[in-house]
Amino acid sequence: MPAPWQICCDKKSRTKNAKAEMDNMAETSEKMQMKKEITLLNGVSLIVGNMIGSGIFVSPRGVLMYSASYGLSLVIWALGGIFSLFGALCYVELGTSILKSGGSYAYILEAFGAFVAFIRLWSSLLIIEPTTQAVIAITFANYIVQPIFPHCEPPYDAVRLIAAACICSLTFINCVNVKWGTRVQDIFTYAKVMALILVISVGLYKIGKGETENLRAPFEGSATSPGMIALALYSALFSYSGWDTLNYVTEEMQNPERNLPLSIAISMPIVAIIYLLTNIAYYVVLDMSALLTSDAVAVTFGGETLSHAKWIIPIVVAMSCYSGLNSSIIAASRLFYVGAREGHLPVSLSLIHIKRFTPVPALLFNGLMTLLYLLVEDVFLLINYYCFNYWLFVGLSIAGLIYLRYTQPHRPRPVKLSLFFPIVYCLCSLFLVIVPLYSDTINSLIGVGIALSGIPAYYLGVHLPAEKRPKCLLWLSVQLQQRSMFRCSSTVLCQTWT
Repeated sequence: MPAPWQICCDKKSRTKNAKAEMDNMAETSEKMQMKKEITLLNGVSLIVGNMIGSGIFVSPRGVLMYSASYGLSLVIWALGGIFSLFGALCYVELGTSILKSGGSYAYILEAFGAFVAFIRLWSSLLIIEPTTQAVIAITFANYIVQPIFPHCEPPYDAVRLIAAACICSLTFINCVNVKWGTRVQDIFTYAKVMALILVISVGLYKIGKGETENLRAPFEGSATSPGMIALALYSALFSYSGWDTLNYVTEEMQNPERNLPLSIAISMPIVAIIYLLTNIAYYVVLDMSALLTSDAVAVTFGGETLSHAKWIIPIVVAMSCYSGLNSSIIAASRLFYVGAREGHLPVSLSLIHIKRFTPVPALLFNGLMTLLYLLVEDVFLLINYYCFNYWLFVGLSIAGLIYLRYTQPHRPRPVKLSLFFPIVYCLCSLFLVIVPLYSDTINSLIGVGIALSGIPAYYLGVHLPAEKRPKCLLWLSVQLQQRSMFRCSSTVLCQTWT
């Protein structure tokens, strides 16, 4: 049975042409869906733009701090790239065999059912997505105002207002047109990659001149404790996160069976090589004490090497944040859209704009959640709560690949991996779940509590039949659906898709 579509128009301005158009829309309601506008190049930009965030510019010191030597840190960066490639390859099989947007949520739903998928969605809604986006927006704002306040802390209110403007502008862009969002992503991704190529070129030039004093004994003083090496690897893997971005928009990709694998195959080596060469450039120019004490490594690097052009780096860091936030907004809005379509969130969030083919209510909901988290003074602290949840659900989605191999052996799989890859990744994911429990027990347990708070929400809002749910929830759902309709003069604006 097709999902109901809603009309909210000004009755006084309806015309015969408008009524005819609405009748036509009703006849084609079952065909209503978002357009397949994401190309191979857009896919590469989304992955690269999300993976290469502000971290490589601001603070790549976590790996170096725990590994305690340049040589071992580069080995850790390489291992992190290989491990992330394993996960990305698993997502290629999942994304081409389960042609749904929503990423790990869609895969967990297919493999393990509604309850586990809802807990994953609940964790993203409450902590993972809004916290990540708020932190990126604040980092963007800090680098925008840094030239105005070079020797002091920028005003708190100014930073939060600029961060809010950043979130609102990107939400608006993505509401208007999918192509606008992908063009922003393409342009800003090119800019950040060019800036990193500049950093790499300076490092290679220094090496060519023989300025390699910092690299003469690269493994001297390397950490030997398994715990320290594990934390170094954990830091590297967190920097590689974002390789699953394209799986959140699978339904909007042109020829996903071809372009999804190609996008991942192109993006992963690019990011791994850029990370390795950028760190080598940092190590050639800056000694270990400077790297470990700098609040913004790329800015320090620019001050040492770029002379009067050092102003480029703060601008590029801001552009990198803008690109990373854009890709995160695109992915998160599709997650909420798919969750609503599956009945796990209010149905109003599954509406799409009938002219622009964008999930406007889901985008606005995502933007509102992120703006609310800007009101939290120490929003950076909230990141510590979700590390456990993040790796748990990524590992669980790949465990779903193994499970589906046995429960649905005849399912069409355009790409079929050896089970070696998902098994290795699941074992390593188990390690990544254990590490935060060991190193940051309290915050990890708070993250677990946030995830478990989804149990009563699932029972009241999903499990119970509609007539038995609390009246306040039914009222809220109706109000949200009414508020998400857009008033217009002659056309239907939003419609659900089944």
